[in-house]
Amino acid sequence: MKLDGALYPWRFRVVLGLLAVMVSAIAWRIIDLQVIDRDFLKGQGDARSVRHIPIPAHRGLITDRNGEPLAVSTPVTTLWANAKEMQLAKDRWPALAMALGQDPKALTERLEAQANKEFIYLVRGLTPEQGQAVLDLKVPGVYGIEEFRRFYPAGEVTAHMVGFTDIDDRGREGVELAYDEWLAGVPGKRQVIKDRRGRLIKDVQVTKNAKAGKPLALSIDLRLQYLANRELRNAIVENGAKAGSLVIMDVKTGEILAMVNQPTYNPNNRRNLQPAMMRNRAMIDVFEPGSTMKAISMSAALETGRWKPSDTVEVYPGTLQLGKYTIRDVSKTEGPILDLTGILINSSNVGMSKIAFDIGGETIFRLAQKIGLGQDTGLGFPGERVGNLPNYREWRKAETATLSYGYGISVTAIQLVHAFSALANNGRIAPLTLIKSDKAPQTAQVIPEKVAKTMQGMLQQVIEAPRGVFRAQVPAYHVAGKSGTARKTSVGTKGYAENSYRSLFAGFGPMSDPRYAIVVVIDEPSKAGYFGGLVSAPVFSKVMSGTLRLMNITPDNLPTTQQANATGTPVRANGGRG
Repeated sequence: MKLDGALYPWRFRVVLGLLAVMVSAIAWRIIDLQVIDRDFLKGQGDARSVRHIPIPAHRGLITDRNGEPLAVSTPVTTLWANAKEMQLAKDRWPALAMALGQDPKALTERLEAQANKEFIYLVRGLTPEQGQAVLDLKVPGVYGIEEFRRFYPAGEVTAHMVGFTDIDDRGREGVELAYDEWLAGVPGKRQVIKDRRGRLIKDVQVTKNAKAGKPLALSIDLRLQYLANRELRNAIVENGAKAGSLVIMDVKTGEILAMVNQPTYNPNNRRNLQPAMMRNRAMIDVFEPGSTMKAISMSAALETGRWKPSDTVEVYPGTLQLGKYTIRDVSKTEGPILDLTGILINSSNVGMSKIAFDIGGETIFRLAQKIGLGQDTGLGFPGERVGNLPNYREWRKAETATLSYGYGISVTAIQLVHAFSALANNGRIAPLTLIKSDKAPQTAQVIPEKVAKTMQGMLQQVIEAPRGVFRAQVPAYHVAGKSGTARKTSVGTKGYAENSYRSLFAGFGPMSDPRYAIVVVIDEPSKAGYFGGLVSAPVFSKVMSGTLRLMNITPDNLPTTQQANATGTPVRANGGRG
């Protein structure tokens, strides 16, 4: 008899063997997880306690051409709550409401309605001091987040150009939207350890540094922006107008030095903001340019070689019949016959139409197209419109005439100032830009230099001649320009509204070396008249005067100024009707 077999039957040995294998497997797994493959358990633990909190990125600074800040990002604190956790401390809610400046009853109703949520915003955009004061109350379930908020030092003066960001610091209007990708930074990440209730236990490390947005220097000069805004606002009030726009451009570089609109808004406080206030009218509103178009049409006539400034046109009796359509001169002209300069000075629709009949509507169309009317400006500004420059298979007399004196075509203020910049820059046109440029732009010769210089002299006479637009004159400087008055179309009809006009003036200076072009648009003036030479010309004079002095441009008309000071301001015979 074998004792081994009796004491340890084979079944028992099998069980012992299986237990040994299981113990070995468990031991091996423990060694594998704790020593060899530690990442698995570490990852599982981290998944339940380690969190990555975003580090907000600083949005890029926007400045004017001289480095003056137009949009800056300031740190703010956003408070949020774990509503589930807060249900355990309802007795602290009144103190929290008081610290937040909220109605205790409203806060209580809100927290109870969202009792099952683990994340709700309490308030956003507090100053760091205000946020810390609330956090110091140590109300269970209340936490803070660091964020940035955009602030606009110039307020309403640059609102339409700079635009604004939303509560999440994303661009929503203006340059903030157009260059959002450039300005927006890249958020970073910070690794922290939290308990199961979401409370911060340890700030471990920064795993990814936040990358600030890139700065952006605009082409505008804040000094000119303030000047233009002040004079435009005053003109709107004095003339009882509905709205207005004003643009200043450097004709050599294509840079927009100022762009203002009325009405405007404060981007730092948008609680009572109305959509109409947000319109960048200089780029969005289209209108018929009226008699300011005659400068372009006359340039087209001179370019053909068929006309020269001394040529004359019979304008008597001030009307021209085209079938059922009658072309009229708004004001009485100097005589029955006018030379080309006289047609511009008297703003004769009849004279301009007869010249247009001779050269053809296609000729005017081609030049208008070359100088950017009805074309995309390339600025990439949100909502910008291109207007309308009609082209016909057959240019009949009616279409030719209306185009020549600025009807049947629609443009924006920015397009009109760009067009006049070609006349000011000896026929060369520079691409428009809202961004400060240190490089000389590539310009294109769109008007023969001789023609452009001839037009400069003619447009100077439009302001300085005895019957000229004397209200546009600038003390100590020679300037040039053309007024215009356009009837507004009636909404919902194909005709024009009664007693509804836009008053326009487009000009440039100084004539010794034209550098700055300005366009003024006053929408629906209702007090002292509506002619461009009466309403918009004085605004041009004040803004151009301030611009030339701020930019330290040497006066080129001092003898005339001294004489005017000695004898008084001469009385002009015409208010400059356009």
